[in-house]
Amino acid sequence: MPVLTRDEAQARARLLDVHRYAVDLDLTRGDELFGSTTRIRFTARHAGDTFVELRPAALHRAVLDGRPLDTAALDDNRLALTLTPGEHELLIEADMRYSRTGEGMHRFTDPADGETYLYTQTFIDDVQRVFAAFDQPDLKAVFDATVTAPPHWTVLGNAVATRTGDPAEGRWELATTQPLSTYFVAFAAGPWHSVRTEHAGLPFALHCRRSLAPHLDADAEELLDITRRCFDRFHEIFDEPYPFDSYDQAFVPEFNAGAMENPGLVTFRDEYIFRSAVTDTERQTRGVTVAHEMAHMWFGDLVTLRWWDDIWLNESFAEYMGYQILAEATRFDDAWTDFACARKGWGYDADQRPSTHPVAPDAQAVQDTASALLNFDGISYAKGASALRQLVAWLGEKDFLAGINDHFTRHRFGNAALADFLDSLARNTDRDVHAWAATWLRTSGADTLTPTVTDDGRGGWRLDVRHDGTRPHHLAVGLYDHAPDGSGALVARDRLTADLPAGGGTRTVEGTGPRPALLLLNDGDLTYAKVRLDAASWQTALTSLSALPDPLTRAVLWNAARDMVRDGELAPAAYLDAARTHLPHETDVAVTRAVLAFARTHIADRYVTPADRPAALAALTALAQDLLDRTRNQDREEDGTAQGLRLTAVRTLIDSATTPDTLDAWLRDGTVPGGPALDPELRWRALARLAVLGATTAAAVDAELARDPSATGQEGAARCRAALPDPAAKEAAWHAMYDPQHRPELSNYLFTATAEGFWQHEQLDLVRPYLDRYHPAAVALAARRGPALATAAGAAGFPRPFVEQRTLDLGEECLRTDGPTPALRRRLGDQLDDLRRALRIRQRQA
Repeated sequence: MPVLTRDEAQARARLLDVHRYAVDLDLTRGDELFGSTTRIRFTARHAGDTFVELRPAALHRAVLDGRPLDTAALDDNRLALTLTPGEHELLIEADMRYSRTGEGMHRFTDPADGETYLYTQTFIDDVQRVFAAFDQPDLKAVFDATVTAPPHWTVLGNAVATRTGDPAEGRWELATTQPLSTYFVAFAAGPWHSVRTEHAGLPFALHCRRSLAPHLDADAEELLDITRRCFDRFHEIFDEPYPFDSYDQAFVPEFNAGAMENPGLVTFRDEYIFRSAVTDTERQTRGVTVAHEMAHMWFGDLVTLRWWDDIWLNESFAEYMGYQILAEATRFDDAWTDFACARKGWGYDADQRPSTHPVAPDAQAVQDTASALLNFDGISYAKGASALRQLVAWLGEKDFLAGINDHFTRHRFGNAALADFLDSLARNTDRDVHAWAATWLRTSGADTLTPTVTDDGRGGWRLDVRHDGTRPHHLAVGLYDHAPDGSGALVARDRLTADLPAGGGTRTVEGTGPRPALLLLNDGDLTYAKVRLDAASWQTALTSLSALPDPLTRAVLWNAARDMVRDGELAPAAYLDAARTHLPHETDVAVTRAVLAFARTHIADRYVTPADRPAALAALTALAQDLLDRTRNQDREEDGTAQGLRLTAVRTLIDSATTPDTLDAWLRDGTVPGGPALDPELRWRALARLAVLGATTAAAVDAELARDPSATGQEGAARCRAALPDPAAKEAAWHAMYDPQHRPELSNYLFTATAEGFWQHEQLDLVRPYLDRYHPAAVALAARRGPALATAAGAAGFPRPFVEQRTLDLGEECLRTDGPTPALRRRLGDQLDDLRRALRIRQRQA
């Protein structure tokens, strides 16, 4: 399929002024196809040739200004148009194909009750899978829509939807929208379970499939309370009121992203409707996503990027605002600790790979929609949000918000670029924001800050900060002393503030009083840079890290240790020792989860040698057991910390088990001694580990699926079957993932679950023959099924357990060909860079 280039988009934007779409969808034509009729009214500013995009199963009719066009002239996804100056109307009638990959119009039948649900994901260039469009973000138009659906369904869209005519006809009409970019147009249809309310004079609602109704009802008040609080807080800081006529939040199945900011109809992955126990940190993560998507109503929906080089204007701002507004407006006032634990590393990792790019790349670096899709990564989200947090710390919140509101006013319902935003900031501050942007937004890579602490000879001390990098940094320096009572606690002094100029070098800060026992650069995590510790501070951290009073400070320290392991400056075993020492005393669930996740998935699975892996897993199971023992008799705190720590420990113990006895006992009893009960998520998790260990059977998997026949049960069963150490099970899983003759082809979620089960460290000899088969199969799948499955094949599908030179050689050989699609090529390149890093770390240990 031809992708849209930046030059083509600019040429079409100069030619066209698009006014209005009228879209009519017929969702009653069976399981494979739906009807799509589109009428587009637009103006050509001068005579010229252009094209409209659509990807139909069958194009029935195309009429321009009453004149039929040759439908056979459709060239892949483009229908050519020759225009005279003035007003035009284009009519397109087509049959479109339902998707099973979360792109376009996704169709899902719930195995729990047989009900079918549809929703659209029209991001970047997928609206043409739903209806004909001039598919680029800077050709905004208003939309009218009508939908025919089965009579017992509910239809949702960007504006208020009303059932019309005879209810038996299933006709729905949506109110006219504000001007929207095509990639924001959204529909959802099915027998939704809905919880409706009103706030600030607008209809608000939550929607999910019926089989999840009890779980949504249990959390509806929490979700609506977060929604209302964030909505009100945005109205306190933004001059522009919420710009749309309703606020629906639909939790939809098999969604590829966390959520999508469709105006008036935000779609979320329905794993956010919790059907099993979760930690309070996971509830906070859901709250961040609610706030993130609401921020997009302004950052992205009201003012939209002009081209895809400026996705940071959407995602970095929404990421920053999601955490900031949640912390300001809800009970989750420690959200930035979770950001430091769960998101910051995503940005640092992405920024140190060859595929790194600036937060705001030059437009020439994003020449088409295929390359744009690759930039939705840890840089555009986590690093960009970190940069904005640094900007606010440097600029001041008052001037920052003044610039934002100026930006909204100047570009309301229009499009804008980085230069426009910087101009708005510059109008509201005396700071040189253009120079700041040049160093922070137009460059790539992570700076490193290294302290040296020395006595000054006068009873004081001196801090020299070596700055390897180019960006200026406004940061806090934490100073901590041992408590005088001998309790082992660390007591904070007043923080120092340091400003490091652009260009790197060494900056000296004079300290007063005795030398601190621990000095921490970037305490409070206000900037984006890797930090190191001086030798004395590191020794204090090794003995007293868990005694630091602030969880965000502890998160910054753990991130420093994480970076040191990844850079080969700290042995993986030393990280495990630190975790073994301090996590039993950790009180923050986000910190505990992050440390255990890094230890389990990076250190135990990749960084230690195969000979040392059993010892690493044994250390993790012992650590998890310590956490369980410590929290067994703790009072159940109101915020759920003890339960959250126990659940985190149970998950780690399951994932790290090397013998089946404990897991068998838990499954048999249905609970962990002292709690928690083994709910569906934990049961499937335990069964998957037993499958890896060869301690269960296909019959046991079938029995568990009969117990839990839900969609997540289907995924759990697919994961378990693929994990069985049986040649027939492995071949069946491979056939399901990659054979084009397999019917039905796996959905995006079932593919990922199967891939997660397939490659296992404990089964290297069994799956080694598939190593040579992987790259040809992944290349063919990506070409056949598109970016979503390409990403899955390059992520969960990659043979990560083979931390070997041969894996690297095979991957590099594949990348030397032109076979991989852009989405697969990017994912494979990142995997190979991570593999090189793991091999270097192992070599250092040897």
